[in-house]
Amino acid sequence: MMSAFSKLNLGVAVSSFAISQLLFHVLSSWISARVTSGFSSLDQKKKIEWNSRTVSSFHALLVGVFCLYILLYDEAVNADHVWGEPSTVQLNLAITSGYLISDLLLIIFYWNAIGDIYFVIHHLVALYAYYFVLERGLLAYFANFRLLAEISTPFVNQRWFYEVLGYSKASKSNIINGLLMTITFFLGRIIVIPIYYAKVAAEVGTEAFDRLGLAAQSAWFISSIILDIMNLKWMVRITKGCYKVICLIGHGEAKANKNGKYN
Repeated sequence: MMSAFSKLNLGVAVSSFAISQLLFHVLSSWISARVTSGFSSLDQKKKIEWNSRTVSSFHALLVGVFCLYILLYDEAVNADHVWGEPSTVQLNLAITSGYLISDLLLIIFYWNAIGDIYFVIHHLVALYAYYFVLERGLLAYFANFRLLAEISTPFVNQRWFYEVLGYSKASKSNIINGLLMTITFFLGRIIVIPIYYAKVAAEVGTEAFDRLGLAAQSAWFISSIILDIMNLKWMVRITKGCYKVICLIGHGEAKANKNGKYN
């Protein structure tokens, strides 16, 4: 018999999936066309990716704020890093799981437009790891710690939005976003790596760690390592892009044309 809270998590995940699909297929295009005239001039593939990134940013903002709240104020989760009270983290992971399943299906269905094997691997690995938190209520603190990575996602997506709208890379808004993207990606995904594994090492060999069992331990270690390898790979690409952006500082704002784009 499924517990009441498990039913709540399932309901949240299903709702998250449905909202993600609604945002992608209906709301993103409707809102975007009213926010910027540039959206309507995009080709179909770019519109598909635009809508995908809109949903991604919405999800990232929602769960990112929730993550920070849990990290700062949820004493029950933070008191025990392995077996701490998982309720709030499970809610956040249910939101993320619904989004990841939705996005995974969209990636597969629209492979020619947004297909990316790295995102498929990322989503599957994350869902595999989150299963243990949602089903067994363990490692909630570490799952929340990992999810902090989402704070950089809106800036990554905004960089792409500026690019397809034709904004100059030397524009002030593009430079500011590029710097914020690099800083938040570094803080949320890279600088936390040694902190994260120090906390992991502190639990290895303890009674709480042994109670996890081999399956959960393996999922914990394998998913963490794979995700960090991917984050390091992406960080290299972002750093190269940030260097190019920094080189543009001082070159002045490009003039906007009547369509709001930059030459």
